[in-house]
Amino acid sequence: MSTTDHALRPVPQILVHEVHRPRKTKLWLDWVLTTDHKKIGIMYLVLTFVFFLLGGVEALLMRSQLAVPNNTLISGEHYNQLLTLHGTTMIFLFVVPVMAGFGNYFVPLMIGARDMAFPRLNALSFWLLLMGGIVFYATLFYQPPQAGWWSYPPLSSTQYSPSGGQDAWIFLIHLTGISSIVGAINFYVTIANMRAPGMTWGRLPLFIWSILIYAVLLIIALPVVAAAVTMLLTDRHFGTHWFDPTHHGSPVLWENLFWFFGHPEVYIMILPGFGIISEVLPVFARKPIFGYKAIAASTIVIAFLSTLVWAHHLFTAPMPLVVLGFFMLSSFLIGIPTGVKIFNWTATLWRGSLVMTASMMYAIGFLIVFLIGGITGIFLATFPVDWQLNDTYFVVAHFHYVLMGGAVFAIMAGTYYWYPKMTGRLCNERLGKVSFWVTFIGFNATFFVQHALGLSGMPRRIYTYQPGMGWSTYNLISSIGSYILAIGILMSVYNFLRSYKHGKIAGPDPWKGNTLEWYTTSPPPVNNFDVIPRVRSVEPMRDIRLEVEAQTGRLQKTGGSEQFARV
Repeated sequence: MSTTDHALRPVPQILVHEVHRPRKTKLWLDWVLTTDHKKIGIMYLVLTFVFFLLGGVEALLMRSQLAVPNNTLISGEHYNQLLTLHGTTMIFLFVVPVMAGFGNYFVPLMIGARDMAFPRLNALSFWLLLMGGIVFYATLFYQPPQAGWWSYPPLSSTQYSPSGGQDAWIFLIHLTGISSIVGAINFYVTIANMRAPGMTWGRLPLFIWSILIYAVLLIIALPVVAAAVTMLLTDRHFGTHWFDPTHHGSPVLWENLFWFFGHPEVYIMILPGFGIISEVLPVFARKPIFGYKAIAASTIVIAFLSTLVWAHHLFTAPMPLVVLGFFMLSSFLIGIPTGVKIFNWTATLWRGSLVMTASMMYAIGFLIVFLIGGITGIFLATFPVDWQLNDTYFVVAHFHYVLMGGAVFAIMAGTYYWYPKMTGRLCNERLGKVSFWVTFIGFNATFFVQHALGLSGMPRRIYTYQPGMGWSTYNLISSIGSYILAIGILMSVYNFLRSYKHGKIAGPDPWKGNTLEWYTTSPPPVNNFDVIPRVRSVEPMRDIRLEVEAQTGRLQKTGGSEQFARV
């Protein structure tokens, strides 16, 4: 048979059927079965914001109880349960996985990849997170845990926590831990092996640097807490006595294991926020980031030092003076690379052509509240001072300034910044700015006065107090502030929901961004890029705009902001 005869042979009908009639599925099933990193990223963000709202309701109930002395709104047992639910939700079900949501959506786009390295593992990490949340909140139907999000023995032993709620907490740690470590390995492999042509390590976006270090810290820290909660489970049900001092165990062993994970966990929550701020500020300051290499290097140094300072959470535990001194000095050292970031961000803003969008306002708000949290951290890192302030509301205030400032303000800045890319529509800027001011005022009203409460001796984890102790006014201000803060958050949530249908069309690059996610359409297609551009600097989109300007002889107008970019 000749070649021509072979070419003219009819195509078998079954092949025609397979090629031209793709299998159709229902919309919800597409989301359930998806391995597309963008859909998985959106599911992460939606799920974690739901948990954020749940944790916020729990916080409001606690603040309502503490608003006035001798309040009987909530019993002591229910208060401890709310405290455990709130802390666990915010740490394990919101801040850590919401950063994975941003990472899932934007890491492939920012490095010029088609998808994550292991798409099915990526989907698995999301469903494990969801299962962990379901297991944990199922305890509402029988007996929630009440040993705190840190679950110190003996509070978490069967003697004080006999119900299955504490076991559900252990199960949550395992499920979310597996979810996070699988995701961390995926991030690492994707960033190491799937970068666009020309994107060397010295040209990685700073957000990608932060996600890379976030992944490394997760891989280091999570096995330790997995071992700790497994030991706790065997103590509770299999007759071991790792943490039982009456059988030669030690509760301090739990503290060391937990905080060896717990302090890197603080930076696991904060470092991606640092990366978001490093992307937002130069875009809206209309100038390159100041000290790119210094910011990237400081991220690595922070990660290294964060594994050496865990015992400053144990300053009131029995430890030799030389050990106390070592952890105090190492805690001071971690302020140096953090200070490098603050100064570089400030220098980026200096003499910039600032465009005060909602995202930019949240980023500047982050600088203010995180700086206050860092300063109060210096007090707590000095062990003689910590002996006086430990387990007071000063610690609560510091913790929320660091995490709310280092995570939630950055998350809001990132959401307003990348919302047009994810949805193709712009948020309402006026409502976004109002929500920022309400959130900022409510946050400071809630937590700033708690420094004074701690200095005047109010212990943390108490559910009521007597009048005449000097705490009533501060607690009332803090509780009112918490409701103002909640209103600010809800305004942003409303803005996000409404803008999905009614926001202005954004276009591919409404902010005149610097990184590759703005090269593609909004929202991006399934394959992300039809053509992946070659990267020649840390600001590839600026290079592309310069090239377009050189060819056309004029600046391009931005898609949705109606601003002209300064190149």
